[in-house]
Amino acid sequence: PILMTSLAFILGVLPLAISHGAGAGARQSVGTGVMGGMMAATFLAIFFVPTFFKWLVDRRLSEKRTAKEIHDEAAKHQHELSTKPKVMDGEI
Repeated sequence: PILMTSLAFILGVLPLAISHGAGAGARQSVGTGVMGGMMAATFLAIFFVPTFFKWLVDRRLSEKRTAKEIHDEAAKHQHELSTKPKVMDGEI
């Protein structure tokens, strides 16, 4: 879905980037900037985001935690889930 959307947008801006006639310089500048930005954003979304996510997951998994720490953290989250949200209490 990322590539389909990005390619549709990039190809939709292509006539703007290769325009001719009156005011073509301004249109070409805008078209080139938008097309280049979208190509860069697509590249980042396809390659950088998954790589960064994998790095974060690997970093998290490499942390040494004892069973007690894991149990305490799970109990804390369970308590947070079992309490009524502040929105329901009218506090927010």
